[in-house]
Amino acid sequence: MGNVTFWKKGDIAASFGLFVNVLTDFLVMISLLIGVVGMPTEFVFKRIVPGFGLAVLISGVIFAYFAYKLAKKTGRTDVTALPSGSSSPGIFLIVFVIMLPLYHQTQDAVFTTSVAVLWGFIEASILFLGAFIGETIRKIVPRTVLLAALAGLAFVFLGMNPMLQSFEMPVVAFVALIIIFMNWLSKHPILKKIPTGLLLIVVGTAIAWIAGYQNPSDVTEALKSFGFNPPMLHLNGLFDHIDAALPYLLTAIPLGLSNFIFNLENVEAAAVVGDEYNTRDVMLANGFSTAIGGICGNPFPVTVYVGHAGWKEVGAGLGYSIASSVAIFLLSIFSLMGLLLAVVPIAAIVPMLVFIAIVTGHQVVKESPKFEAPAIFVCFFPWVANWALVAVNNALSATGMSVGEAAGQVSSLALHNAGLFYDGLVALGNGAPITSVLWGCIAVFTIRNTPIGGIIAAVLGAVLTFVGAIHTNTLGMAQDIAMPFVWGYLLIAAFLAYKLYVNKKENIGPVTE
Repeated sequence: MGNVTFWKKGDIAASFGLFVNVLTDFLVMISLLIGVVGMPTEFVFKRIVPGFGLAVLISGVIFAYFAYKLAKKTGRTDVTALPSGSSSPGIFLIVFVIMLPLYHQTQDAVFTTSVAVLWGFIEASILFLGAFIGETIRKIVPRTVLLAALAGLAFVFLGMNPMLQSFEMPVVAFVALIIIFMNWLSKHPILKKIPTGLLLIVVGTAIAWIAGYQNPSDVTEALKSFGFNPPMLHLNGLFDHIDAALPYLLTAIPLGLSNFIFNLENVEAAAVVGDEYNTRDVMLANGFSTAIGGICGNPFPVTVYVGHAGWKEVGAGLGYSIASSVAIFLLSIFSLMGLLLAVVPIAAIVPMLVFIAIVTGHQVVKESPKFEAPAIFVCFFPWVANWALVAVNNALSATGMSVGEAAGQVSSLALHNAGLFYDGLVALGNGAPITSVLWGCIAVFTIRNTPIGGIIAAVLGAVLTFVGAIHTNTLGMAQDIAMPFVWGYLLIAAFLAYKLYVNKKENIGPVTE
């Protein structure tokens, strides 16, 4: 085995952190399927949940193997496996765009899930195809943009939500946050002999039980869901639903593209801190894991999770990837997700995710040239809009309302008059993974005074908007709502073309610092 260590001290904290990351998405997925879509609890726990657990297990083991290969190849002992987990945007999109309307029409859980699984296959196929052009795109798109777009996602979805959860239970979370600051952000940790992840769990759980936040009756109730539901193949009749699935399958394309870019960003972030993984291998692994999960009943894709740099900073290696994915798999086949949260308070663990968001943001600042720094904040805007759009829509949905002109709906004009620019949120927030990269490229290439790159990004933005992949709720050619954005991108391209002409005429070269 050479010098490869399969388990290190840092793997303990990383295992807990990544595990909670995936578990949070898992619980959201289950609550949406049962509470919002209205699917039978037994169906969700026996069919979808085990398939999801299997997909996470496969990707976690494969990523650990990639790390092992890299460690053997380089002779290094500090290689950290890529984290793997679910696609958070994918969960919401699949539930609200496909499963909710289909189930309400048919009340058929098997049919609804089969259509969603076919959708997942389309998404996985985009990763398979993207595997062969990923390295090329990594070379074309500036590193600042890839890292900044990833940091934008980490800040709002990995940072803000856990921070808000922390402030709902400050007695527990504040203690966890200060331990993280002292042990992971400071160079002078306390209680060095105790792994920080374990310290967080023990101290946070003890405070929560002493303060009365945790209820013994919840533990008893959670134990009632215990059962054994191994993943099973669900192939019978799966492809009978192609006709019904077609109207929905087009929506897999923008998410597939987003997931592809998300994988690219995470591979680049790992390379920055010294772990150079093969983009093609990573894409194929995610596509394969998603497809296997699909034939076992799970429609939700798996992806490279944000946070590699953070887990590396706490000393993680290979073991955390396997440990966290095995834990998720065991919880999924024994239906024990609720039991874990009944014992350990979420507020004791989510501060770890705040730390990952901080490290991801710090990475882009540290690794980008100073003169390109303004582009970092340009990349953040689509992600902030996406986060706010999800928050507003969820808040309205909780009150039984939505945005529109019919009775029981609130108009976007009324929201606008109240100071909430909802139409702008929809336009900027939809397609955030792609828009973040496009606008980052426009900004960086303009800052560098290399207009040709900005022209390409702007024209690509016009094309993607024209087909409805970004800035709109639905795919469709030349939608009325999309055309102003198409013309806007073309105007950007025209101005940059003029700048290109001026540069050549006056013999002005690119800026390098």
